[in-house]
Amino acid sequence: MSTQNQNAALGAGRRQGPSVAERKEWLLFALLVAPNLLLFGVFTFWPLVYNAYLSCTRWDMLSPVKVWVGLSNYATSLTDPQFHKILFNTFYFTVVSVALTSLLGLAGALLLNQPLRGREAARTAIFSPVVLSGAAIGVVWILIFDPRYGLIDAVLGWVGLNSPAWLTSPAWAMPAVIIVYAWRNVGYAVVIFLAGLQRIARELYEAAHVDGAGAWDRFWHITLPGLSPMMFFLVLTSTLTSFQAFDIIKTMTDGGPVNATNTLVYYLYEQGFIAFNAGKAGMAAVLLFVLMLTFTIVQMRTSEKRVHYG
Repeated sequence: MSTQNQNAALGAGRRQGPSVAERKEWLLFALLVAPNLLLFGVFTFWPLVYNAYLSCTRWDMLSPVKVWVGLSNYATSLTDPQFHKILFNTFYFTVVSVALTSLLGLAGALLLNQPLRGREAARTAIFSPVVLSGAAIGVVWILIFDPRYGLIDAVLGWVGLNSPAWLTSPAWAMPAVIIVYAWRNVGYAVVIFLAGLQRIARELYEAAHVDGAGAWDRFWHITLPGLSPMMFFLVLTSTLTSFQAFDIIKTMTDGGPVNATNTLVYYLYEQGFIAFNAGKAGMAAVLLFVLMLTFTIVQMRTSEKRVHYG
């Protein structure tokens, strides 16, 4: 057979469709993936689409008729000073709580990574609040923050100070909620950082010590770069979780006083399940989704470049 005939035969073979074995593989793949895609579509993608539709309506969840209002819910809320305060509270709570949790978690991990007596018991005690109910934690901390009989008032009384009205003062309510939220989640950060510390090769510290590097130099040039994957993961997940924080705020302050602790997710709850305003609740959910998606994309494109996986 000539070369031209061989090339023609090969070309004809390439033009043919997939083989029977390939078709069977694709069919098996479709059968395995289809249930997951169906579940995602029913329980994830369709609710997102339907929520976006509800955000453009006026509906009390009881009437059989949903009135289409377009972007009216967005225009009304985004020009409302009270809603601006809610957005500010959301960012304030998220940024401060994530920063405080990360710093305390890093400090705790560095301490518990040392060969101390009772280290395992301390790790368990620090992590235990993570698995507790947020409502139960909120009830306990309400008693601790009590300005007359609480534990904090007793401790401050030893040095002649009075406890502020933590949960009834607009100036102190948000710091109180952040303290409780950080206390609850610091154990999670400690565990993540401990895992990162234990994967850093000890030879790097020994070589740096031989070269005369001090404790700060070893921390800055070895520990932090080695922990960068853990820091990236922790900041990303903690931020997304903080955007959705609800149980502690509901238990301790109900979004008050004077909207001092009202965040976007709590506003969604108020509009949807107290005021029965499905349109504004849907609008809040859409904004929350957009904020979380935007943060995730920005974080992936900026922070991941500075992560050292080696």
